[in-house]
Amino acid sequence: MTLLKGLKILDFSPMLPGSFTTMMFADYGADIIHVESSRRVDLMRIMPPYDEHKESYIHQHLNRSKKSLTLNLKTEEAVKIVKSLIQEYDIIIEGFRPGVMKRLGLDYESLKAVNPKIIYCSITGYGQTGPYRHRPGHDNNYLSIAGVLDHSRLKGKKPVAMGIQIADIAGGTLHAAVGVLAAAFHREQTGEGKYVDVSMTDAAFTFNALYGTSFLAGGHLPKPEEEILNGGTFYDYYQTKDGRYFSVGSLEPQFRKLLCEALEIPELIQSTFNDSSYTQKRFKEAVKDAFLTKTFNEWLEVFSEDFQGCVEPVLNFEEACHHPQIQDRNMIVEVPEKDGKMQKQIGTAIKFNQVEPTYKFVGAKLGEHTEEILVQLGYSEEEIQRFKEKGVLE
Repeated sequence: MTLLKGLKILDFSPMLPGSFTTMMFADYGADIIHVESSRRVDLMRIMPPYDEHKESYIHQHLNRSKKSLTLNLKTEEAVKIVKSLIQEYDIIIEGFRPGVMKRLGLDYESLKAVNPKIIYCSITGYGQTGPYRHRPGHDNNYLSIAGVLDHSRLKGKKPVAMGIQIADIAGGTLHAAVGVLAAAFHREQTGEGKYVDVSMTDAAFTFNALYGTSFLAGGHLPKPEEEILNGGTFYDYYQTKDGRYFSVGSLEPQFRKLLCEALEIPELIQSTFNDSSYTQKRFKEAVKDAFLTKTFNEWLEVFSEDFQGCVEPVLNFEEACHHPQIQDRNMIVEVPEKDGKMQKQIGTAIKFNQVEPTYKFVGAKLGEHTEEILVQLGYSEEEIQRFKEKGVLE
């Protein structure tokens, strides 16, 4: 059983947010065609590391189970091919700056005129409106504008360059997925398509759900290391004797009690409920000093699987891959390569009862399915050859 069978999507995304969105859909049976161009830089294709065939592992992950169609979208014939495809592939996901698809004649209004039921999702840094709509940007730029990074740092220190793309994935990918599925549900009920405008900056701005709400309603401006969850309390990361780290999130009374007992500072159990800044600072220093008395492995024994106090080790990615929770949840999967070998990849995070995700093949080579798709559209071999000669296909 494939949950999204019948969902057919044209993916014009050359970047992470859109590619991740359609990968999620493909994992549960959606039919995805990745429309690409050899003239346009797809960062996901060129980012190292590579396999022995110079194919990017990142691309092979993000574009698994998708067919690749290469078109020169600046040609009239290529635009006609897209307009033929949207009779079936009636969901569009694109990630270009506003105006690019319009110049190609492939914007929402142009395609809606061909198929009124089309769902069209644009994922951009700043959205389709506003003074920054044409401005280029990246993940750290969107988080900066959204007011996320200033209170997510240490006092007197610069914001941390994150190892993951928060605005891109939590902002662009997940909001696009929800938007497309909401539009698909609406179309199911009414027969009407929709345009979905996803701004990664808008999405990142909503991440201020706790502190931002306090500021807007009560005027309290969040500051570095002064709030409950940004280092202003003992909710933090602590170094061990050998330079590793543990995360401590024992906010609730019952968890703080277990923390104090495990750290052998039971005399401070009651003081943790005192809200004075002096008491909180004293307690945090006690937690810090306690962690420095044992090595990482010694603390692993203390905070074993039986411990219920919200303390976990800060693992590197290799260690995370071997963690029993990650293993049990099937978060590492094997995906077929073209030569019959299997490649390990990160699995989908969404689980359903009685339904398993499908990982058909690693990301396709550029244009690998072009002729197959055109034949299915009804083009003859002679027409396909003529397209090649005229530079319609890339």
